[in-house]
Amino acid sequence: MKKALIVVDVQNDFCEGGALAVPGADAVIPYINELIEQNEYDQIIFTQDWHPANHKSFASTNGKKVGDTINLNGVPQFMWPDHCVQGTFGAEFHKDLKIPEGAHIVQKGKNPEFDSYSGFQDNNHFVKTDLDDFLKYHDIQLVEIAGLAMDYCVKFTCLDAVQNGYITCLHFNGTKAVNVKPENGRDAVYQMVENGVTVLG
Repeated sequence: MKKALIVVDVQNDFCEGGALAVPGADAVIPYINELIEQNEYDQIIFTQDWHPANHKSFASTNGKKVGDTINLNGVPQFMWPDHCVQGTFGAEFHKDLKIPEGAHIVQKGKNPEFDSYSGFQDNNHFVKTDLDDFLKYHDIQLVEIAGLAMDYCVKFTCLDAVQNGYITCLHFNGTKAVNVKPENGRDAVYQMVENGVTVLG
């Protein structure tokens, strides 16, 4: 059975000192690097938030406060600080993350009108990335997922992986939650398990 590792959004803005730092984010990098170094995967994929400067998920674009929620094209949209703007330091992968030569990079969130938590598609399910096509082209049947953040981009990437027919495993020690509310990370794990995701230690 062919398997892939999907590393979600380990970018400077989500790490310590970033515009949208996930608590404890830097601690997952050595764990993810170890998975990469073990080289037990047929493919290694990195997703990258890649927003235009005027992205509609940014509070600043809408004249809102961070933490507000608006209706964005029919979907509730949490208002985030500006983050992972194309071409900025914040959008770059963390310098300690080991990216093997030939690794596949999937950029998401490029359309200013739609946010894109999942590595597979935008939140409105209008536009797919090339992730599913890439996995199917390489006959991948099992995906292991780690990265940032557990209660947003990791969760939705896991749920979409199941929906697309992949055996899906979450590396619990390779992810951290934003926890806008303290229970968000816990609830995300429950939701993933209920939907067929296997949680690895």
